[in-house]
Amino acid sequence: MSKTQEIVERYQKYVMPTYAQKLALVRGKGTRVWDSEGKVYLDFAAGISVVNVGHSHPAVAQAVAEQAQVLTHVSNMYYNENQSLLAEKLSSLSMGGKCFFCNSGAEGNEGLIKLARLWGHDKGRYEVICMKNSFHGRTLATAAATGQDKVKKGFEPMPEGFVHAEFNNLDSVAALVGEKTVAVLLEAVQGEGGVVPADEAFFNGVRQLCNDKGLLMLCDEVQCGMGRTGNWFGFQGYGVQPDAFSLAKALGNGYPIGAVVAAPGVSDVFQPGKHASTFGGTPLACAAALAAIRVIEEEGLLSRAAEKGAEFRNALGGFVGKFAHVKEVRGRGLMVGIVLDEPAGPLVQMLSDAGLLTLATAEKVVRFLPPLNVRDNELEEAVDIVGDCLAEWHGEQTAE
Repeated sequence: MSKTQEIVERYQKYVMPTYAQKLALVRGKGTRVWDSEGKVYLDFAAGISVVNVGHSHPAVAQAVAEQAQVLTHVSNMYYNENQSLLAEKLSSLSMGGKCFFCNSGAEGNEGLIKLARLWGHDKGRYEVICMKNSFHGRTLATAAATGQDKVKKGFEPMPEGFVHAEFNNLDSVAALVGEKTVAVLLEAVQGEGGVVPADEAFFNGVRQLCNDKGLLMLCDEVQCGMGRTGNWFGFQGYGVQPDAFSLAKALGNGYPIGAVVAAPGVSDVFQPGKHASTFGGTPLACAAALAAIRVIEEEGLLSRAAEKGAEFRNALGGFVGKFAHVKEVRGRGLMVGIVLDEPAGPLVQMLSDAGLLTLATAEKVVRFLPPLNVRDNELEEAVDIVGDCLAEWHGEQTAE
């Protein structure tokens, strides 16, 4: 029995079947990962935009190892220095407010929703306008906020208090504002919705609408935050400041940590007893996040994501018109999608077989989320693999 077969059988016996895994990955370094049989892959999924500074980055690994020997957890009944340092850093990178720490993106978005409800409670306002095709998590509340029916099926009735507007349609958002509305929740780039960036006029229009109606503008930065789009946070690419935003995924570069970051006007809505998290912002998690932020700064990865993302999109754009099923390439920074007119699953499997890990999303989109420090030759290698697989998928011969 192979190592992979052993792992698969153990999964089938002991792990709930909530995923449809195809590979057993055992090691990672930079942009590459190895499976249990020794095959090497270019990882352009990055744990779904998690390892933004690459697998096993020495600085992050060292920070985690050193902190693990000093202090791992004390609970939030006590101060811990690393949490204060991380909060200070995130505040300085964004809008000068305060932070609440948790463990995941869903928890971060739950925090946003609870913050908004508490803020509007005395006025009887609790309803959040969300976007169709959005994704905010798989807890009951965040699934209700998500604008995709597939994540809700079988879990009805969903919690009330969420309505859904058309993304990039300001009139659709405005039409849903009522006396119970408390906030608008949206992503700068809809990742799970198909790598769809917000239009400039729409994003700025939502901010103005919230100002005019006395609503909170909430941004889900779980996937497009931490440098992915070429800015620290996706909303910064629009020159817009929300009232609060969520973070997770790449914040700890693989170590679980999430956050709610609130602007000064709503930073003190939560008071003792109103929200909590046992593992939120532990010394160990914050050490990982602080190290990941330092790497992004020291390696100049914001500008690199913007520059190399544009080059990568341009290179992939050469397949539009060349291959009949390729209709569009879109994205921001190193958050890139190839839009097809056929389901993307078969092509994603072909890419994996050829040594390139990607993600199928919104049924017909192949999503690329490489580490921000991906090397030029790795981007070129990925483009070559995509070109060969597209040719094969279209029934064309490729040059040896």
